[in-house]
Amino acid sequence: MSVPTKPLSPRPRRGRCRLCGLCLGSALLAIVVSALVHFLSPPPHHAPSPRFSVIIDGGSTGTRAHVFAAGPDGRPDLTRSTVMRVSPGLSSFAADPARAGESLRPLMEFARDKVGGARGAKATEVRLMATAGMRLLEERVQEAILASCRDALRASGFRFEDAWAKVIPGSDEGVYAWVAANYALGTLGGVPQQTIGIIELGGASAQLTFVSDEVLPPELSTNFTFGETAYTLYSNSFLNFGQNAAQDSFREIVRSRGSSKNGTLVDPCAPKGYSHKREVMARPINVSRSNLENQYVGNGSGNFKECRSSSLMMMQERKEKCQYQQCHLGSTFVPELRGHFLATENFYFTSKFLGLKQSSSLSDFAHAGEQFCNKDLSTLRQKYINQSDEDFSRYCFSSAYIVALLHDSLGVPLEDNRIEFSNQVRDTQVEWALGAFITNMKGTIPGAAAASVHNHIPLLAVLGAFLACGVFFVSRWRKPKTKIIYDLEKGRYIITRIS
Repeated sequence: MSVPTKPLSPRPRRGRCRLCGLCLGSALLAIVVSALVHFLSPPPHHAPSPRFSVIIDGGSTGTRAHVFAAGPDGRPDLTRSTVMRVSPGLSSFAADPARAGESLRPLMEFARDKVGGARGAKATEVRLMATAGMRLLEERVQEAILASCRDALRASGFRFEDAWAKVIPGSDEGVYAWVAANYALGTLGGVPQQTIGIIELGGASAQLTFVSDEVLPPELSTNFTFGETAYTLYSNSFLNFGQNAAQDSFREIVRSRGSSKNGTLVDPCAPKGYSHKREVMARPINVSRSNLENQYVGNGSGNFKECRSSSLMMMQERKEKCQYQQCHLGSTFVPELRGHFLATENFYFTSKFLGLKQSSSLSDFAHAGEQFCNKDLSTLRQKYINQSDEDFSRYCFSSAYIVALLHDSLGVPLEDNRIEFSNQVRDTQVEWALGAFITNMKGTIPGAAAASVHNHIPLLAVLGAFLACGVFFVSRWRKPKTKIIYDLEKGRYIITRIS
């Protein structure tokens, strides 16, 4: 009886099939993953150059050129922002408007260098926005100064249109400052009641802007939208209520109302021993210039309380002309100040000079101001060797003026700590020019949330794992299970499929 011959085992063939299937599955998986990488990953490219914009702030005491940059995501890149200042301000050219444009040339050279030369300037907008100093001038003088500035800006090599050089209303200046503060704080685009209000004390004017729930007069209400959030803002500018303008007005009131002896008047808002000469605008006939200068001499008495009360009286002038239910500053309506506020510019400079904290209360302000004003001039000169006598007079006045403005007029409690005296939020300088830049480009800025950088590698890894598992289980499901049996009668192996 011959021994049955065992047929060649089917296992090698089955192993080759498995290997082919594995290779085919791996190739298919590689194709799928490559396609996903191609469609989900951004194409490789070099980082784009930043887009620049130049905002010229035509202030009352000087002119600043702010060079702002926007990153690839459309957001302001504040690390690239730079600024240059020249003095005097544009309003100082009232007697010779043709020279105003010439004062912008150093600013344009500075900006041109920061945006990458002449080529960068061609792609960069420049806008001139003049503020309170220009608002004080007659309209014909304003236009003459602006015409000179437009000539200089057209010849600068930057992108410019005549409509981009203008005197902006104080309410716009306030809104821009509010935008800058809340953008830096991260509340712009969020809940209106969680935003911070802004109150500025400039040289010629003061601005107040905040979200109010009260019914506002249309002329004092501004609607502002950022992203999907709409804000109703009270925004008002108080011309002549800036620190320098208010002090000049106060001295005129002292001169016109105060008692004098030998032409000498007493100024309660100046330290003891301080004196200044002042010339009036209209010189009487037959009075020489030298006699006029000697006619009005103010001597300081350093009386903080009297300075504060006199400042309040000055703020309440024209109150009889109030056309609203209630007026807090002259004939102007101001709603109740609710929420937290950032007090900038001369609010901050005065608090810093007096050695106060950013979160100091108005009670701290009043105490520090009274101590400062009551010192005589010789003592102050020894303590503040780098300050001038005029600085001492200015800070004595502003300390009393600030308390009179915020507490006596606007009703902020003396012990309240919801006002922060600072020019910055975190590491960002709060300037209305930044708010103007953000407002001009807000259509390109994403919503309030920070831009996210997407990384597709984890996603691809998960998808690849799912595909690999799918290939494995499908192959296992499709592969039939078999059993090999040797049939003695037929003398050969039989392969049987198992269900």
